[in-house]
Amino acid sequence: MAQIAIGTKGRSQTIVDDTNSTRFLGLEDARVLSTPQMILLMEKTCRDTVLPLLDPGFDTVGTHVDVAHLAGAPLGSRVTVDVEVIAVNERRIEFRVEAATEQEKVGEGTHQRTQINVAKFAAKQAAKKLATEPPVKT
Repeated sequence: MAQIAIGTKGRSQTIVDDTNSTRFLGLEDARVLSTPQMILLMEKTCRDTVLPLLDPGFDTVGTHVDVAHLAGAPLGSRVTVDVEVIAVNERRIEFRVEAATEQEKVGEGTHQRTQINVAKFAAKQAAKKLATEPPVKT
């Protein structure tokens, strides 16, 4: 199992556009980075931060999110996501996450991910799928 150091940091940036905004609000000036997209950026940044440190054949999956969306990031703004590993407990990795524009913090919280062996995880999911499929009639 990979040793992930507390204090490991990562960063990503994105521009708020039509693909990650609250299009349902209609008016262009009312459209901001959506909460699900902000959380997606936080999760992806956490994964990308630790992925190069993991053993071959391993990855991480999200297991818990505790995030507050503090302010709107309007269309065209650059959002920077900063993450930091704050705890490691066997396979579980906990991160502090923050998203901000150049003007203000727009989100903050914590996120947990668990290290998995991808092949074993896939086999387990395949077994679940087989268990839920109805029998084939002949």
